[in-house]
Amino acid sequence: MALFAAWALALAPRAVPAGDWPQILGPDRSGRAAADERLADRWPSGGPKVVWRREVGRGYAGVVVEGERAFLFHRRGDEEVIEALDPTTGTTLWSDSWPTTFQPQVGGGNGPLATPAVAGDAVVSYGAQGVLTAHDVASGKRLWLRKTHEEFAAPEGYFGAGSSPLVIGDRVIVNVGGTKRDGKKGDAGIVAFELVSGATAWTATAEPASYSSPVAVEVGGKPRVLAVTRYRCLLLDPASGAVKWEFPFGMRGPTVNGATPALVGPGGLLVTASYGIGSVGATFDDAGATQTWQSDRSLATQYCTPVVVGDSAYAVDGREDGPPGDLVCLDPRTGKERWRQKGFGYGTLLAADGKLVVALIDGTIVLARADARKYAELARAKPLGLNVRALPALAGGKLFIRDDSSLVCLDLSAR
Repeated sequence: MALFAAWALALAPRAVPAGDWPQILGPDRSGRAAADERLADRWPSGGPKVVWRREVGRGYAGVVVEGERAFLFHRRGDEEVIEALDPTTGTTLWSDSWPTTFQPQVGGGNGPLATPAVAGDAVVSYGAQGVLTAHDVASGKRLWLRKTHEEFAAPEGYFGAGSSPLVIGDRVIVNVGGTKRDGKKGDAGIVAFELVSGATAWTATAEPASYSSPVAVEVGGKPRVLAVTRYRCLLLDPASGAVKWEFPFGMRGPTVNGATPALVGPGGLLVTASYGIGSVGATFDDAGATQTWQSDRSLATQYCTPVVVGDSAYAVDGREDGPPGDLVCLDPRTGKERWRQKGFGYGTLLAADGKLVVALIDGTIVLARADARKYAELARAKPLGLNVRALPALAGGKLFIRDDSSLVCLDLSAR
């Protein structure tokens, strides 16, 4: 009961102040910032004020911010490095590293892809070769390290491990994609680790890993985990790893499930992928999921997670290795397109203060209104170079965004 209470507390709605972006896609993995974030309606002609800029190593892992620390996960030379920064200056407070030999099967990025997660006194990171670590946020002391790809016989995949860990209560849920446990063949597709010790709590499913990150959700007053694996969307019990339901999503071959599932009000979800897979809208409870629509016409995105604002979902439709993507607004309950800004470019987005902040891979950032009626651009700037694939973070009016070599902190606040 005490363990269940901890999970329930972790899932309970809380007033997250402007200034916190503790995991991938923000406070609740929706891409929406805290309710009290306030952004300027326009930017100076030269773009938003640069608070600071610093050199960084390789990787596509986004920065996270919690209180007086920001956390950067990147690769320098032959080491993966987790680093705590002062978010006001970008200076290093502490760092720790471990060796890596990772080289991708496709593409040139050999750094970590998974955004860290901060939970209480710990920050959890998951490297490209499946090295899972926890560190004390204040001191940087390494609490534990697990080599999940070695221990659970998980393949590295096209680009390495890229599903960001989820901390729910006192457990860390990871889409490992393993095929063995305790040295024997067994189901280790999704694995739960004890946050305090790093010990294995349970293993579940025979699912290969995806690049989509799991999401915490409350269903009928009970804590659950919603995950998209290589071939399925499923709901799990974080206490036991029991799969409550699943439905097919994905296909074999050179395809990728990269977008995190988007929750649509209570009891609804939207999952999307490119490569001929398309999007699925569904309603669900603890007993099962019912598909309400399926289409690859309104949305089929490579890795951009849709952000739901009000009764609309916003996303970039398309692929970065194809024609320029379209920014689209659709009804997530029906899949009906509301508007489409063609040739917009590929990238990712977040929402705050009734606005969208879109980070394009060519280094451009765009500010637009979250308007279900039409595309309404407010401002545009280009503070970075090419290959902006890491998801940005928004904390206290500051945008933390990086490319292959630089991390920049921009002031987007209304002040």
